[in-house]
Amino acid sequence: MRRLPVYFLLDTSGSMYGEPIQALNNALSGMVNTLRTDPQALDSLWLCVITFDREIKELVPLTELVSFQLPEITCPQSGPTNMGAALLMLCDKVNTEVRKGGLQQKGDWKPLLFIMTDGSPSDIADFKTALPKVKAINFGAIVACAAGAKAKDEYLKELTPNVVHLDTADSSTLKQFFKWVSDTIEQGNKSQGTGETIALPPPPAEVHIVI
Repeated sequence: MRRLPVYFLLDTSGSMYGEPIQALNNALSGMVNTLRTDPQALDSLWLCVITFDREIKELVPLTELVSFQLPEITCPQSGPTNMGAALLMLCDKVNTEVRKGGLQQKGDWKPLLFIMTDGSPSDIADFKTALPKVKAINFGAIVACAAGAKAKDEYLKELTPNVVHLDTADSSTLKQFFKWVSDTIEQGNKSQGTGETIALPPPPAEVHIVI
């Protein structure tokens, strides 16, 4: 069975402490439940969750949707946003985990990447090192989300043209964002094999596309 690997890079730095991290947990749980109602997603979807603050953690390794268990995401009360190091770990993982096609087997579908941060990378040198590595991976789509007033769009624009901005990182807004993410994943699932770039579905009012 060909897989659709989906990677999540989630900011768990100190500024996410409190309501934002609780809202993130609730929104992610809702997204997974939504995806489980899609038979096609149950057949092909594999998810991986990586968090980044001072430390980079693979919270859930690449796991098929039917077996996916989301642990509670926590964050420290303070600390940096090491997004660059997280991207470098991601590149290593994708390059080893995503199956390439060959004579004996069909490869996986192009992986999808979703990044969410409420700030900007603290490790700029690692971030700059990671940029060409991320672009060398042929992702089906990269969607980056800047959540809240302090989130910086400009770094995310260096990664992908698909940048969205949320005014807040509260429960209602994140729930709408991850509902849109599940729509995007389902759209990606349906367009696999057509050779086309995934067309993002129209976002809800709370999700602003950054031009």
